[in-house]
Amino acid sequence: MSIRMCLMAGAVALAGIPALGMSHASAEEITLRIWSLDKPEQPAWNLAKEFDDKEPNIKVEYRLIQFDDVVSEAMRAYSTGQAPDIIAIDNPEHALFASRGAFLDLTDMISKSSVIKKENYFKGPLNSVTWKDKLYGVPKATNTIALYYNADMFRAKGLDPDKPPQTWDELLAAARKLNDPARNVYGLAFSAKGNEEGTFQFLPWVQMAGGSYKHINTEGGVKALTAWKTIMDEKLASPDSLTRGQWDSTGTFNAGNAAMAISGPWELNRMTSEAKFDWRVALLPIPQPGAERSSAMGDFNWAIFSSTKHPAEAFKAIEYFASQDDKMFAKYGQLPARSDITLPATGDAKKDAALKVFQEQLKYAQARGPHPQWPKISKAIQDAIQAALTGQMSPKDALDQAQKKIDAVLG
Repeated sequence: MSIRMCLMAGAVALAGIPALGMSHASAEEITLRIWSLDKPEQPAWNLAKEFDDKEPNIKVEYRLIQFDDVVSEAMRAYSTGQAPDIIAIDNPEHALFASRGAFLDLTDMISKSSVIKKENYFKGPLNSVTWKDKLYGVPKATNTIALYYNADMFRAKGLDPDKPPQTWDELLAAARKLNDPARNVYGLAFSAKGNEEGTFQFLPWVQMAGGSYKHINTEGGVKALTAWKTIMDEKLASPDSLTRGQWDSTGTFNAGNAAMAISGPWELNRMTSEAKFDWRVALLPIPQPGAERSSAMGDFNWAIFSSTKHPAEAFKAIEYFASQDDKMFAKYGQLPARSDITLPATGDAKKDAALKVFQEQLKYAQARGPHPQWPKISKAIQDAIQAALTGQMSPKDALDQAQKKIDAVLG
């Protein structure tokens, strides 16, 4: 058995990571080709190797690809008959492939599986692999966003750290009180960048206010974008929020230059090592008491290309990957997409408390889409955010313009 690490042209070079190559000749041996972004310290690389090691008649060929290349390379490979058997795909891109028949319908396989049970998955991740009531994949992992806050700063400004903001008005009020330009401290850090990260952070606000990606210019959507504009106009967040991603924005919080930050569980390890203060996590504030909760949903899904010559073996591999979901966080720091798994205690009280909040937030996390033309929809939303926050258009006019673009996509 062997797992061959094939680094495609333009992929990230892994200095010091050798290709693994020990070949077993077997008349019955088949080869499964797997594409993923995961490096050797991440899940897919290791799961593929483990599956290769345990299956004497299956050889795994693993290919590391870059994020920006996934869609173009995968579509090109499928159209030319060179697609891999299995791919890890970003969840908002899943419908693009499923709607075109590029991914295998796994509905019947999953219904018969003793390992993969759709009722065990959070609604958001499961929705992301669903197209026209059929299942075209299995969630690989998941993440969401919540509100980090500096409890020490809360105390210093007379705020109760045991009562974090529950509503948008409370969030704005807290940000105003915590904002301290003289000490280079912003009330809030978040990302309004003109890319998918901006949509990722903004869409939950629209959803909590009763809107959706299909209906972005509702009264609630305008209220959401107006709240963001207020934050920027009052300089409650850094002007760089328009150009920085979530990782860099949260770095402001870690450094003590922001009192609150909207970000995800991918920050927990860095937070533990970098933040030299009492930090906590709370659910995202809602528009008003009693409003529906929502949150963003990220991470990747497993899918099998419909062109595979080995559907049974490919599904067996995905079943093995799913069987390891309970180790996803302990080994790789990623949250499983399943509600039936209890995360093991880390021994760090702050991190364990934060994880409970993120798992609660996942109950409300929604997939972006699913829609085959998601990039166009997301771009319309991104453009509206940028136009409103830079003062080029009012929030309503910006969202009205976005709605016209989205309506053209939806048909």
